[in-house]
Amino acid sequence: MILSPGRRYAFVHIPKTGGTALTLALESRAMKDDILIGDTPKARRRRGRLAALQAPGRLWKHSRLRDVEGVCDMTGWRIVTLVRNPWDRIVSYYHWLRVQTFAHPAVTLAQTRDFGAFLNHPQTRASLAAQPYASYLTDAAGTLRATDFIRLEAFATDAAPFFAHLGFRFDLPRANASTRTRDWRGYYTDADAALVARICAADIARSGYRFDPDPVS
Repeated sequence: MILSPGRRYAFVHIPKTGGTALTLALESRAMKDDILIGDTPKARRRRGRLAALQAPGRLWKHSRLRDVEGVCDMTGWRIVTLVRNPWDRIVSYYHWLRVQTFAHPAVTLAQTRDFGAFLNHPQTRASLAAQPYASYLTDAAGTLRATDFIRLEAFATDAAPFFAHLGFRFDLPRANASTRTRDWRGYYTDADAALVARICAADIARSGYRFDPDPVS
């Protein structure tokens, strides 16, 4: 997460959407008063500043907007996030979990089941249903504050209003890429693809996603 009083934006980092790449690009141009919350190099160097913040929630790279309410006056700010095709994102999440070494039920599930069994497990289904993209950008009063849902697959186009706000442009670097087949369709049965369509219906509808590997327009 990045909070920028100087440039008047907040970047909310939803897991497994390409957010580390965007964080790196933004922090390379960070202002001295930007609040960088995460584990990227500049965020680690500024970590000592976080102790003085009075925040209602957990301060970490995937903090939700409601976790940082009151840290800054965000009136009139752009509230920005990256989103990703849910079918692709879940495959990426599964493969990321399979190489982790920390103790967590999701890690255990991914490392002991194939993709279909992982996806259909009640724990996975409940987790996906409880964490739509909008939940990361909703404040404590239940108001969705997002200005920009930027699709990873259409970054240059979707980020144009954000670039105009910043006053500069940049390319999105590649970061934390997993080793797996790029075409996610092969991981899904028809029933599993339909399951994701139901669970992630709001995310899919908002950004016009399809079960198709071609870039969205």
